[in-house]
Amino acid sequence: MTSKIFATAAATALLACASAHAAEPDFSAERFRAHVAYLADDLLEGREAGTRGHELAAKYIATQFDLLGLKPAGENGGWYQSVGLVDTSLAGATPTLTITTAKGAKTYENATLAVLRGPAAGGSAQVAADAVFAGYGMTDAVVGIDDYKGLDVKGKVVVVLRGVPKGMNSEIAAHLSTLQARFAAEHGAVGLIQIYDAASYKAFPWKAVLQYAKEPRTTWADKDGKPFDDTYGLKARATVDREPAYQLFEGAKGTLDKALADADKGVRPKGFPLKAKVELKVTTQLRRYASPEVIGLIEGSDPKLKDEYVVLMGHADHLGIRPDKPGDNIYNGALDNAAGTATLIEVAHAFATSAPPRRSVLIIANTAEEKGLLGAEFFAHHPTVPAGKIIAGVDLDEPMITYDFTDVVAFGADHSTLSDSIKRAGATMGVTLSPDPAPEQATFVRSDHYALVKVGIPAVMMVTGSQNGGEKAWAEYEEKHYHQPSDDLSQTILWSAGAKFAKLNYLISRDLADGDQAPRWYAKDYFGDAFAPNAPKAPAPAK
Repeated sequence: MTSKIFATAAATALLACASAHAAEPDFSAERFRAHVAYLADDLLEGREAGTRGHELAAKYIATQFDLLGLKPAGENGGWYQSVGLVDTSLAGATPTLTITTAKGAKTYENATLAVLRGPAAGGSAQVAADAVFAGYGMTDAVVGIDDYKGLDVKGKVVVVLRGVPKGMNSEIAAHLSTLQARFAAEHGAVGLIQIYDAASYKAFPWKAVLQYAKEPRTTWADKDGKPFDDTYGLKARATVDREPAYQLFEGAKGTLDKALADADKGVRPKGFPLKAKVELKVTTQLRRYASPEVIGLIEGSDPKLKDEYVVLMGHADHLGIRPDKPGDNIYNGALDNAAGTATLIEVAHAFATSAPPRRSVLIIANTAEEKGLLGAEFFAHHPTVPAGKIIAGVDLDEPMITYDFTDVVAFGADHSTLSDSIKRAGATMGVTLSPDPAPEQATFVRSDHYALVKVGIPAVMMVTGSQNGGEKAWAEYEEKHYHQPSDDLSQTILWSAGAKFAKLNYLISRDLADGDQAPRWYAKDYFGDAFAPNAPKAPAPAK
């Protein structure tokens, strides 16, 4: 009798499971709202990486994955991958920049007209050296630029323009601009001073730059505890406003005005020695802590393809609590990026209630994106699955779901056949793929997918587009709510648009996971050739 009862129950469960997997997955606006409501609640105190609030968010996400039947794919058979983080903060005396010319010396303290950074490994630095202007400070044989050609910068402080050079592909230019410190160090410089070009100065007014002047700079630590140093050994760096910038060019054969004017016209400024001598004094100290990535696995079903992986990711962290301000001080991050995280959970739900994909799918809630893409960088260098088996990455960051979107932007879609999956998925829903609406903002290098690109994986970052009211919605959000405490549930959020965004990204992920062929970089694509030179390439589409 007992055996018949259990047999009947087992058969019923199997039929229910088969029925669920046979059905078209549903995408619930109410579920989506509930996930965002919890993740953006004041209880989580802004979800800053390394805080209890983010730990609560990570636990919630892991619990949702567990409830849905995903497999843990973090470290040691668990849901988490611990990311070591290192804050480098200013210590001791106020950092100073002194510029000496034939007209005399002037000293600028940190957070006035200069913002200084010191040794990434901690300690004191005092740099006293001649200065050399090196244009945009970039070197790249593929695109045929060498701003250091003919310059001797060994043992000197390099002065460069900060921004995206006009006339270059904006994504390549943005990528190279992130490497200015590395290029300077490789040429023997001991320090770096950056000056915003005209376009960047307009986009990032000095007042906005000063907001971060005294904040710690965070990097990720390798498994041996060594901090990743994006300055590659430079002793000190500074970013300066116009007054000290002009002083650096005092008495030189070229002028700052001409360099800025040339750059604004798309003429690449050439470097030359400066007459100024520069002294930078900075002391830094380190704080070490850790924060978790949450990683869930939907196992593939195809014996030949299940060991390949599609990555769907989005950052769960935000900015924490704003100190010393009246009123609401919590950065709830409802759209940035509780909405992206809710999308991850809804996509996981869709996979869990439908037929298994052919390839495996990793769903990752990243940490420390707001501190510089650090969780994604750590995962890219230390993946919890074989590195060569990750075939594509889709990143979800700040979906604007305050309107019924009819198009999306996939930053990075121009570089690989991954764009075909986006177009196919969108076509089933009447959603089109639009180009980057503001290439000058260099969004391609400002979200977690970029970490995957740099290790050779075709990857994009998905957001809703500008059509059907999107342009107005984005402009209002950027003006009033981006990185502000007002990015909370008081905004008018269209939860059905969240469910729609989840469905689209499920269809994209499903297409990638079920396709006969993995996405390929396009032939002669800069990023494919730079980071995956030996990978098979697809013919570039006609323009």
